[in-house]
Amino acid sequence: MIDFVNGSTTENAKKLLGKKLLVEHDGKLVGGYIVEVEAYLGAVDMAAHSYNARRTPKVESMYKAGGTIYIYTMHGHNMINLVMQKEDVPEGVLIRGLQPTTGIEFMKANRNAESFNLTNGPGKLTKALGITRQFNGTTINTGQVRLDEMEGRTPKNISSSPRIGIPNKGIWTEKPLRFYVEGNPYVSAMPKRQMREASTTWESE
Repeated sequence: MIDFVNGSTTENAKKLLGKKLLVEHDGKLVGGYIVEVEAYLGAVDMAAHSYNARRTPKVESMYKAGGTIYIYTMHGHNMINLVMQKEDVPEGVLIRGLQPTTGIEFMKANRNAESFNLTNGPGKLTKALGITRQFNGTTINTGQVRLDEMEGRTPKNISSSPRIGIPNKGIWTEKPLRFYVEGNPYVSAMPKRQMREASTTWESE
């Protein structure tokens, strides 16, 4: 189980892989397995919104206790992050990729897309799941957004790399704080030559 308050943010990022992220709409659930994440390490992390303890109304949710949902918008797309650590320690994990399992027709209607393109990116998956800024500042598992740890999958292999789209941030540009399920086709920017059948990227149940 993930300890959102006392656990290591980097280790929690890895633990999120294979957990099922679900959103409830009108009594119906939509979601899937998390396959790609990025860790952001707060005041010392030049790529984090909370770098140098920057605190504005837009990032206030990052300063709440672990388990808080932080939504921000980039290039018109919503991004969902799960806050880690104690209150006033602004670290979090960005959800970047999702393998759909539940409510797939709902996702297709939201995205007007199919196959891997449905949820293989942070803005794609929020649109598919109907995640809006109204969820910002709410807490996981107390409202519409849930993390099901009981029905998750175990990745066969977890790979790491530098985070995507983080130029000119000194050592933080190259730190391997992006983690993903190796070979899973729902990972963003996954080269086709590295893709495998999604079912083969998980340990057998």
